[in-house]
Amino acid sequence: MKHDENSDEVAHFAALDAKPFLPRTLGYLRHIGPGYMQSAMTLGGGTAFASIFAGAAFGYQLLWVAPLAMLLGIIVLSAVAHQTLSTGQRPFAAMHEHAGPVFAYGWAIGGILSSIIWQFAQYALASSMLVAVMKSAGYEVSNGAMGAVALAWCVAVALLYDARPKLVRLYENLIKGAVWFIIACFGLVVIQTGIPHPAEFFAGFVPSIPDSSHGVEGTTLIVSGLAAAVGANMVFVYPYTLRKRGWGRAHRRLARIDLGFGMFLPYAIAASLMVVASASVFHFGDPDLFTGKKISPWQAAEVLAAPDRLGPTVGMWVFGLGIVAMALSSITMQMLSSGFALCEMNGWEPRGLRYRIGLLLPAVGVFGSVLWKEMSLWVAVPTNVICGFLLPISYIAFILMQRKRAYLKDDLPTGPLATLWVAGMALATSVLVGFLGWYTWTNGRSWIEAITS
Repeated sequence: MKHDENSDEVAHFAALDAKPFLPRTLGYLRHIGPGYMQSAMTLGGGTAFASIFAGAAFGYQLLWVAPLAMLLGIIVLSAVAHQTLSTGQRPFAAMHEHAGPVFAYGWAIGGILSSIIWQFAQYALASSMLVAVMKSAGYEVSNGAMGAVALAWCVAVALLYDARPKLVRLYENLIKGAVWFIIACFGLVVIQTGIPHPAEFFAGFVPSIPDSSHGVEGTTLIVSGLAAAVGANMVFVYPYTLRKRGWGRAHRRLARIDLGFGMFLPYAIAASLMVVASASVFHFGDPDLFTGKKISPWQAAEVLAAPDRLGPTVGMWVFGLGIVAMALSSITMQMLSSGFALCEMNGWEPRGLRYRIGLLLPAVGVFGSVLWKEMSLWVAVPTNVICGFLLPISYIAFILMQRKRAYLKDDLPTGPLATLWVAGMALATSVLVGFLGWYTWTNGRSWIEAITS
């Protein structure tokens, strides 16, 4: 993949950099894209389950989880962008040389495995919601049939991300549209439900750990939210989407703005809207509707669609299709991650038949639409946690590379801000490992019993 910067673009961004903050930022916003792809990837089943359960069980108390989790991830991804755009090297090869083959192959394999593991849950979510939407329209369809429809759509969309720049931009525009469609759907739901307790809403962004409610532990949803925000497959695919765009040194500020406005903001807004909608209907509206660990997104849609609540249009079609869009956009991005990872491990260019084989590896997850017709908390949380454990190896590798002068040369960050940057990366890694390790140790046996029962 050629790393080349257009001289006109270099001059354009140099001119933007000379402008005051507001016009400079507005100018950069016209060029963002890879951040939206990260938003689309993380706005999937894990976020949906964590947000719906958080709102139903604890009201607004866990609104802080999604923004904090994403902020920790962005600290690491900003370093990934800095390294990739400063050196122009292929990320896998760079990690292999400067962090070691164990980290490089662990990173790539983690990207493939997390994509495959999560696809089962994503297809289960998409198919069950499509079944519910079609049922509300008077059509009886099976989960397997809807899983096949979801697979066909995702393969067709993922194949658009070809070597040709026009198709890359088309794919990115589709992803942007999906992200804002998700936000619009949940925004409309919140407009209909309202915010019954505004003071509690603002207090919900202050970190706290609530006691158990309806048999759900607050720490369960905190861990799930932390693990769902950034995945190993996201960290793998991100630098390749930057390179696919042809970004280089001149785009480093753009990459930071892209992470803030394209990744952090849409994710935080969408996750918060889901928490608010769930809290308004279940926690504050009718607590008896929430029975603890048995609710799933399609059941939430059926509750919202009742005539005495939001009605079928908003409750089922708007909320339901928002959930479907979350699952489908996440599936396509996970396919890209798998395709890039397979090619990088073997030194292939990410195009052609071999790339498509890698892209299709996670498609085995379509069987999730048949295996898990009803997604429950005991399925979503372990999936989040298992995939979360695939992430620290890449975080540690990028921390090592962030301090290597042999790799970054004159672009090695120095001074107090550089130290704070690395400390933030270490904090993100420690928080993730600490929470996941503690939670797995205390809950592993119950997961095994739930899955095997």
